[in-house]
Amino acid sequence: MIVTVDGPVAAGKGTLSRRLAADLGFAHLDTGMIYRAVGCKVMWAGGDPADEARALQAAAKLSPADLAADGLREEAAGHAASKVAAIPSVRAALLDYQRRFAAQPPGGEPGAVLDGRDTGTVVCPGAEAKLFVTARPEVRARRRYLELQARGETISEAEVLADLVARDKRDSERAIAPLKPAADAHLLDTSDLDIDAAFRAARAFVAGRLGR
Repeated sequence: MIVTVDGPVAAGKGTLSRRLAADLGFAHLDTGMIYRAVGCKVMWAGGDPADEARALQAAAKLSPADLAADGLREEAAGHAASKVAAIPSVRAALLDYQRRFAAQPPGGEPGAVLDGRDTGTVVCPGAEAKLFVTARPEVRARRRYLELQARGETISEAEVLADLVARDKRDSERAIAPLKPAADAHLLDTSDLDIDAAFRAARAFVAGRLGR
């Protein structure tokens, strides 16, 4: 059984997907970390993540250890990920990995929860349950700003909002696998929900779809 959780940055999809996976006893894959890892490998080597040849080389050599590298949660990593994710050849190189994870979850788990930008539209279009998690831009910017502050990063809330809007535009307008809800996805707006309320809403939908 496969559950997909898509949505823009700081909407809450990562926290929700991890909690859903733990609750259901499923394996979890944050597909965004794959792109962050590729983008950072290029960036840390002094290259431009938008350079197709460099990004494709990094994707081909991606290892599980790369997904646990320090710095993948930082703001710069998110920007790098958005750039490499817009390159069709890189997306193709990483698509098989994601689909194998979903079809054969590690550890023999009975299912998988994947979160990202296109897990319900491209990676696993046949998933049993699909969520699209969103929130108003200013709410997401506030959440992201507080996260960055807690990590000691120096940036204004206005800068975070501007970056977030730019990333939303880039992700939604790219030619390949743009950020958008799957036609059969359940839309969950977390703008006015705390994490527990959002989880209850997500869990109720998924339970209904999986017959639990």
